[in-house]
Amino acid sequence: MPPRKSDPEGPDRVAEVTAALDRGEEPPQAALRAAARYLLQVLERDAPGRSVEVRVVPVAAVQCVAGPRHTRGTPPNVIETDPLTWFLLATGRLGWAEAVRAGAIKASGARADLSAYLPLS
Repeated sequence: MPPRKSDPEGPDRVAEVTAALDRGEEPPQAALRAAARYLLQVLERDAPGRSVEVRVVPVAAVQCVAGPRHTRGTPPNVIETDPLTWFLLATGRLGWAEAVRAGAIKASGARADLSAYLPLS
C-alpha cells in the first residue's frame, strides 16, 4: 500500500492548536482533528510498520512500528486515545508514562508503547 499523502495544511493546524493551548483556550475542534490526523501521519512516516495500531477516536487510525504484521481481526497491539491527548503526546506536552497513569491512553499488547517515538519530530 502506498504511503498516504501528507496534509499540506497539517503544520498550520498544529500551530493553530498550539497557539490556542498556549493562550489557555480550548482549540477549535476542526483544527484539533486535522492536527491529530496530521500527527498520526507523521508517526506512520517516522515509525513505519504494521505491528501496532494507533486509534485516535473519532479522527483516524494508523498502523506503525516494525515487527510482526497484523492482517486479520483485532490487532494484538492497540493504542487508543482522544484527539487532544494524542496532540499533547505527539508534541511533547504530555509524557507517555503520565498519560498511561492518568488513564488517558488505552494500550494493550507487548508492543503498545510509543514512548520511544514521542514526541514526534
